[in-house]
Amino acid sequence: MDDHASSPVARREATVSEAKALAHPLRLRILRLCWQGELTNKQLADRLGRDPGTVLYHVRQLLDAGLLEPAPVRTGESGALEKPYRAKARSWWLDDPPNSEADAALAPIEAVQDELRAAGPGSVRVFLRFAVHLSAEDAAELERGILELVDRYVSTDAERPAEPAYGGMVVLHRLAE
Repeated sequence: MDDHASSPVARREATVSEAKALAHPLRLRILRLCWQGELTNKQLADRLGRDPGTVLYHVRQLLDAGLLEPAPVRTGESGALEKPYRAKARSWWLDDPPNSEADAALAPIEAVQDELRAAGPGSVRVFLRFAVHLSAEDAAELERGILELVDRYVSTDAERPAEPAYGGMVVLHRLAE
């Protein structure tokens, strides 16, 4: 994909370790939760309904790939020290490497399904499903337009930290014959 001049960070192909880290729906959910706020492993496990050991394994994968980072240690409600994590913004600016595995391509869809289930049906602002006939050039133009629109909001997100957080997904795919 082309780099976008308006993007504060240039789009680039994900490294092997980044692509591997982003290829699991639970890791994508961890990234989303840690983007919304700094969370400890226990808080993540509670929010995700998963075993803390499982979550820690996935947190380590994200840390090793440089997509998640430790936040400053803080004092929790019980007075104990907590080690929270926060997401690095750069995962949005990564493109899947060519010939990615099917599981890697479907991981974001599974993650969004889980997020929708957790948020409930009332959380859906708009649902759009379509099918159109496009030339290769038209499909590339549609892709560029979608990326430019979403990039505009992602790149200015820090200007709206007090507003509610919204998630979304657009999948442009060729239909099976």
